[in-house]
Amino acid sequence: MSVSSREILHVDMDAFYASVEQRDDPSLRGRPVIVGGPSLRGVVTAASYEARPFGVRSAMPMAEALRRCPHASVVPGRHARYAEVSAQGFASFHRYTPLVEGLSLDEAFLDVTASSALFGDGEAIARRIKQDIASETELRASAGVAPSKFVAKIASDLRKPDGLVVVKEDGVRALLAPLPIERMWGIGPKSAPRFHALGLHTLGDLAGA
Repeated sequence: MSVSSREILHVDMDAFYASVEQRDDPSLRGRPVIVGGPSLRGVVTAASYEARPFGVRSAMPMAEALRRCPHASVVPGRHARYAEVSAQGFASFHRYTPLVEGLSLDEAFLDVTASSALFGDGEAIARRIKQDIASETELRASAGVAPSKFVAKIASDLRKPDGLVVVKEDGVRALLAPLPIERMWGIGPKSAPRFHALGLHTLGDLAGA
């Protein structure tokens, strides 16, 4: 197959640590949940989608998170449990391709280019994986399908939670160009202002430069 016909999936289990806690403890469902140490000097490991509208996010100091969302439930992380649930998700990935590149417990790239004869195209495989994860772990996952890892990762993040975005080869430029430059891997809160100062605000601006 040519390089242009590759189909790469990026699958990301949504708000993974917090979602596992909500699944295991029904009293937490529908409520803002912060995973992290109970000390105010600690940091947020993960935040549920109910906590995120208040501005709570991972790596934020716990004291700030609780100022923003004082009614949140704080639960300590259980890494052995997360690893156990992660293994269930990765077992699903390996049903469809041996080419799985894990990025963390809750996300991975899958090259499904050679899997279409057995399972259908990338979109069909992504839907099956999302269904597997929902039925076997009771969690939601978002997926991006694209010709490259970079685009697949961006795509999976566009319609969270429980999203699925498919980007064809001829649609890559149209998808990327209007996105804020912060969507670029490696550009964060510290480096973004330097790009803005140069007049580079979108991925299209960066490509043009």
